[in-house]
Amino acid sequence: QVQLVESGGGLVQPGGFLRLSCAASGSIFSIYTMGWYRQAPGKQRELVAMITSGGGTNYAGSVKGRFTISRDNAKNTVYLQMNSLKPEDTAVYYCHADHETIPIYDYWGQGTQVTVSS
Repeated sequence: QVQLVESGGGLVQPGGFLRLSCAASGSIFSIYTMGWYRQAPGKQRELVAMITSGGGTNYAGSVKGRFTISRDNAKNTVYLQMNSLKPEDTAVYYCHADHETIPIYDYWGQGTQVTVSS
């Protein structure tokens, strides 16, 4: 079992920045692909960014150039640095862990609220 706890969300003005953290426990962090998803009310949950155990990354087109995902395996933590925030970035952001060889093992955090508003 993998337990994920997100932190770092909050209220920020357009053009501002936030850094989200996701701390994992309960299993071996380094064998999981980690991702950040977001969901706004009435909208589908969408992938924002992902990072593999080897450090490869992928981003949604709407955040490319503004957001950066990274991981620190020694600390069992994945980060999402969000810069140049826009009101449309407002959502609950969820951390996700996906086992790279056994796909039935995937886990979600509880989410952290990000609100971008003047």
